[in-house]
Amino acid sequence: MPTVGSTGRREILSVLATVPYDRAELDELREAVAPARFTWCAVGDVEAISAALQEADVAIIAGDLDDRFISAPKLKWVHCDHSGLTKSARPEVFEKGLTVTGSAGRSAAALAQHAFYFALALTYDAKQLIAKQAEHAWRAIPNYENKLGLAGKTLGIVGYGQTGVEMAALGKAFQMRVIAYNRSVVEAPKNVDLMLCSERGETIAPLIEQSDVIMLATQLTDVTYHMFSAPQFSKMKNSALIINMARGPVIDEVALIAALESGEIAGAGLDVFSKEPLPTDSPLWDQPNVLITPHMTPGLPDKRRRSINMILDNISRYREGRPLLNALSQKDIFTPKV
Repeated sequence: MPTVGSTGRREILSVLATVPYDRAELDELREAVAPARFTWCAVGDVEAISAALQEADVAIIAGDLDDRFISAPKLKWVHCDHSGLTKSARPEVFEKGLTVTGSAGRSAAALAQHAFYFALALTYDAKQLIAKQAEHAWRAIPNYENKLGLAGKTLGIVGYGQTGVEMAALGKAFQMRVIAYNRSVVEAPKNVDLMLCSERGETIAPLIEQSDVIMLATQLTDVTYHMFSAPQFSKMKNSALIINMARGPVIDEVALIAALESGEIAGAGLDVFSKEPLPTDSPLWDQPNVLITPHMTPGLPDKRRRSINMILDNISRYREGRPLLNALSQKDIFTPKV
């Protein structure tokens, strides 16, 4: 259990940081945890990190935690300064009673825009348009006049965290009807027409059946692994698109390829894959109705500032005994599949 001082606040005694911030940013963290001891170590300085972990009760690290943090004798809270905590969602974390938080949401706006890059490029057949431009060819694409834009269509969002919130706002800006599906109970906000919550006993079926564009922004857990496979693709509209901004294994890629090749669904925008880098012999590369980006999204000018603000907020929350932002729970555990 965290140490509680005479004021009733949780005490922070020793902090290890490996985040690659500049001096002023590190000083900001140092001041926030004062009077605790603050030790910064380069990510690759194994010896210094091991020494600091003998005393640290809080760690602010650049990547995922590993066995060194699980076995650290005094560690109570680890903040991993990135969005996806799949590799840190290990059963041992909860067995030890370790609190783990992350920086999910710092790039939410950029991720949502990336998803709409896929949606627009697939809807407007950007591949063929760019090819025609390269050929200097002023020729119509067959049946192009029958295409429909996004306005009036239904957007389905799977996972209503901060990225999902941004996706919904953009969906409404494009005059779309928005359905969202979330694990925990969330009341439908102004940008969502229908909110489905699994903890309320609701299924994802209406979203799958009604959506013209499905955007995945959920965590990878034992529950969401292959959440979209052959049964789900069979229930999607033949004209529907699926866009994965979550993690690769949320989609069964074998089933996805079959659905794309058979025309069961119209296309896919994929930024994440079951195996990364995507193998050069993957059939996904050559699908005419697929757009691929290499798990890479343009950033935001204040991305680091957003991270620091989350950490500072969580330091206050930790000391005051309030729930931390972006904290892992046992529902987030993902067991790697062989």
